[in-house]
This record gives sequence, structure tokens and C-alpha cells, in this order.
Amino acid sequence: MIIMIAAVAENNALGKNNELVWHLPNDFKRFKSLTTNHHIIMGRKTFESFPKPLPNRVHVVITRQTDYHPEGCIVVDSIEKAIAVCPENEDSYIIGGGEIYNLALPYSDIIEITKVHHAFEADTFFPEINKNEWQLVETEENFKDEKHLYDYTYETYIRL
Repeated sequence: MIIMIAAVAENNALGKNNELVWHLPNDFKRFKSLTTNHHIIMGRKTFESFPKPLPNRVHVVITRQTDYHPEGCIVVDSIEKAIAVCPENEDSYIIGGGEIYNLALPYSDIIEITKVHHAFEADTFFPEINKNEWQLVETEENFKDEKHLYDYTYETYIRL
């Protein structure tokens, strides 16, 4: 299965200046739990936003830069090649950024969204989820607290 996973604001904002514009520790834990021991597909800018590669995951980085070869990563130049290097019998996760989500949407089977209940100024956005193509099958509401400044909901969509 190809699974897109993202934290998305009410206005589909993903981030600004290659950074998230909110901090939700429980969402980071959920992301780690879902993606650990799987292939994660991302664009170069997303990969470079990490202080170091994420442990216990195979990093597949999409870039047009032919001389780009970060240690420990599989580097490809298209979403099709990224998907092709992932095991067919395992879940693989698309983790961003905005351009990669747009390219991956037609190939994805599931979308795991953390909907942050706030609108943010951003320069990167998640694509619209077409309700004629995707069905919301699971939600889990979470409320702001001392560690989370915003209410948020986990949403799982499956392709119709």
C-alpha cells in the first residue's frame, strides 16, 4: 500500500520556509509509530529539513539534482521510480512536501491526515482531498492541552 501521511491545517497549510508552523508531540509519536520499519518517500527539501535521517526507516528521496547522493538514502528522479524501489508487499509512506504529495496522490491507497484545527500562513499546501475519490473511514479527536496549542483530529481516508 502507498500511504500519504501529513499534518495539515484547516486551510491545507503544511508549512512555511520548509518548516512546520505548529508543534504537536503526539502527532510526532503517531508518525514515528506508523512509519518505523517502512520505506518513506520524500522530496529533497523535506529530507534536508531533518537534522539527520529518521531512524529505522528506508529514506527514498526524489530530486532532479543528478549529483545528489546523501548517505544511506535511495535517490530517484520521479515518484514512479520512488514507488518502484519500495517493496510491493509492504506499506510505504509518502511524507512530503507539497509537490511530492501532489505527484503521489494518484498512486496512493490511503491518506493519514492529522487535521490541525487552525488556519496558518504558509507557502506549502496539501492537495484537496476529492470526496468523490476518497472516503473518510476513521477519525480520532484530540484536544489542546499543555503540550498541544491546537485541537487536532486524526483522519484516515481510503480510495473509493
